[in-house]
Formats: sequence, structure tokens, C-alpha cells
Amino acid sequence: MAVSFVEFLEQLFTIPALFVTTLLTLSVILVNGWTDAPNAIATCISTRSLNPRWAVLMAAVFNFLGVFVMTIVNNSVAMTIYNMVDFRGDTHTALVALCAALFAIVMWATAAWWFGIPTSESHALIAGLSGAAIALQGGFSGINGAEWVKVLYGLVLSTFLGFILGFVTVKLVELLFKRVDRRKTLGFFRNAQIFGAAAMGFMHGAQDGQKFMSVFLLGMFLVKGQAEAGQFQIPLWLIVMCSLVMALGTSVGGYRIIKSVGMDMVVTWILTFPGCGLIGFLMAKLFIWLF
Repeated sequence: MAVSFVEFLEQLFTIPALFVTTLLTLSVILVNGWTDAPNAIATCISTRSLNPRWAVLMAAVFNFLGVFVMTIVNNSVAMTIYNMVDFRGDTHTALVALCAALFAIVMWATAAWWFGIPTSESHALIAGLSGAAIALQGGFSGINGAEWVKVLYGLVLSTFLGFILGFVTVKLVELLFKRVDRRKTLGFFRNAQIFGAAAMGFMHGAQDGQKFMSVFLLGMFLVKGQAEAGQFQIPLWLIVMCSLVMALGTSVGGYRIIKSVGMDMVVTWILTFPGCGLIGFLMAKLFIWLF
């Protein structure tokens, strides 16, 4: 199923529910850009490899490229997020629950940014949607366990593999440069940090951009009264729009989190799952009751 840009614009200003859903989804993408992407460039700023302005600009550009390039190549991440929760049933109620989840994510991300807490918007998205789906379906039938397992695999593997590979890489670098004059390696390591930050910015866009596009399309389908869309195609206009909004978010925010990650203590994002999940559940219950 594909949605044209002309069709989207025709409905955007004539269907209030679509306008609200679009506004909330773009808000979530925006805060994702200013809360997640700075994590990638925090170290090269703290070590003075790049000044903050150029680092933020670099992150914005590579976030855009990551979303744009990788979504065209493979949209499997979007399909996983789309299928992991059940918003079937009455489409009006399902749309209200989805808006509540997006509102909860914006609340959580804004609070995290204000206090300089480096949380993960990917996990906030998953937790918020799951909490809203549980509230909508009245139990854990709103969760697709098979798709949720993929998220848990990613969570566990990324944590342990990141720790192990980081440890091994540091030891390998120490071994290789043990007898080298450190003053001669400054340029190499400075450029290596910049390259690594750019690569992380690219992969952040590649992963997170698709997740929010799937939510955007879910909202559009619910507005049209379609609880299930089956297989769907991510249109080029949506890829460009989400890429630009995420890059904008990276360029206008993030300095508080950069300081927390690069120069101060790091607060774990593990709190994101129960925190944003609970907010998503409560917001969904409240929104369904109000609307």
C-alpha cells in the first residue's frame, strides 16, 4: 500500500485527526533528532576534535543521509515496529491511543532534554506504543511477542557487544600504538573520532528514521479507517520529510545532552522502558476517556 504526497496534502487540512497525528509524529521525530543524535558526537566535542557547531552540523547531515539512504535500501526496521503492537479494532479509539502514545513520548523526551538525560527515543517509542496498545486492548494481547523479541535481542546484544568490542578495541589500540610517540598520533585519532561520530550519526538516522515513519503511516491508515495495512511501501516524500525534520532537531538542540554524555555522568536509558511505557499507558487511558 502506497500513499501519494498529493493525497496526503489533500487530507492533511481537511481531516483534523490526520493534522493532529502528523503534528505529534513530526514532534517526536524532532525531539528524537535533538536527544539521540547528540550522543554520537558527544565524545568528539569533549575531546575538542570538533567544535560544537560543526559537530552538530555534521550530525544533522549524516542523520539525513542515514534516514534517506537506508530506508530506500531496506525498510525491515519499519515493518518490525509497525507489527510489534496491535492497534486493531475501532479505528477512532485506536487513533486516540496512538496520539496518546506520541504525546507521552514527546513529554518524556522533552523532560529528558531539559535535565540533560541521554535517554533513547527508540526505546521511548517502543515503550510508549506498547503502553498505549495495552491500554487499548485491555491487556497484553496488544503486544506481538514475536516482534518484541527482536527488540529485546537488539537491546541485549547492543549492550554487551558494545561493551566487549569497546574493551577489545581499546586494548588493541594500546597494543598497536604502545611504542609510538603520542604527539604524532593526535591528528590520526582526531580524524578517527570525527569519522566515528559521522558513522554513528548515519546509523542513528538509518535505524530511528524508519521507526517513526512506520508510526506515521500507521496514523495515516487509522485516519482512513484501516486498522491493518498489510505490506506497505514508504513513499519517497515521507523519507525526505522525516529526514529533514530529524536533521532539524539535531541542529537546534542537544547541547545539554552532549555535556552530560561527553563531560558529566551518564544516566542510563533503562528507565525509559518503564517510565515512558507507564506514561503511554496512562495517556492512552486518559485520551480514550476524554475523546
